[in-house]
Amino acid sequence: MVRETSLSPSDFILPLFVCPGEEVASPVSSLPGAFQHSIDQLVIVAKEAFDDGIPAVLLFGLPESKDAVGSSAWADDGIVQRALRALSEGVPDLVRIVDVCFCEYTDHGHCGVLREDGSVDNDQTLDNLAHQSVSLARAGADVIAPSDMMDGRVGAIRQALDQEGFAETPILSYAAKFSSAFYGPFRDAAGSAPSFGDRRGYQMDPANGREALHEVELDVEEGADLLMVKPAMPYLDIVRRVRDRFPHPVVAYQVSGEYAMLRAAAANGWVDYERCLMESLVSIRRAGADMVITYGARDAARLLSQGWNE
Repeated sequence: MVRETSLSPSDFILPLFVCPGEEVASPVSSLPGAFQHSIDQLVIVAKEAFDDGIPAVLLFGLPESKDAVGSSAWADDGIVQRALRALSEGVPDLVRIVDVCFCEYTDHGHCGVLREDGSVDNDQTLDNLAHQSVSLARAGADVIAPSDMMDGRVGAIRQALDQEGFAETPILSYAAKFSSAFYGPFRDAAGSAPSFGDRRGYQMDPANGREALHEVELDVEEGADLLMVKPAMPYLDIVRRVRDRFPHPVVAYQVSGEYAMLRAAAANGWVDYERCLMESLVSIRRAGADMVITYGARDAARLLSQGWNE
């Protein structure tokens, strides 16, 4: 009766990885419980998640080919574009959120166009992000979620969507995305590890909280509709500060490393996975997140259906 924070399956967003082929469900060894799914299998899993009460998925694509600029990211027959059309038909009421970035699509694994010295050219990348976003909106994306961390990308995407007739398509901005060591298993799942260097030049310094709020404010000014903090648990203070300062819905991403640690510790008998998962999700919601992206979404929904909140 007096519990301050509760959980519901409707609080969760399930990340899914879509790959080429048919009848593919390839497990990700570093991310137990996660798979690379072909489109036919993706639709089945998404339908099961929706039936569990989870309202939304976040899609990441593994393309058939890669090049220096990630051009397959905006191809009409791209892997995510085809997945969106299949989900629109197979699970029409599911909210389809799409990650917008190039690390999965470039042959070098960085999030944009590279200069000769190997650094990312921010301004050239903006045009490509706009192309990708419009292509995904045409294919049926409900929400565009840019994760690249280029300066000005929310404004560029908003302008492109508006010009192409998608003024009502919201943008979920990875507004405070930190250069974190917790992304390792995701890079295995998405095949997106950089072939050289790292991403500290365009992702947030983990030591900087005030700068994070400034980055969020810039995205709000450019037209972001929802705001994301990533990772979640190491940055609960940022989640709270964003919640207190901005009226927008706040999303926190319990990233692959956070989730994989729980699974690994449980596999060694050191912790109770189910209790730790639910405690971590409660803490993220208590910090102020309206929604949580988590690889444990279906496990959490199952536990809630069994009366965990009681």
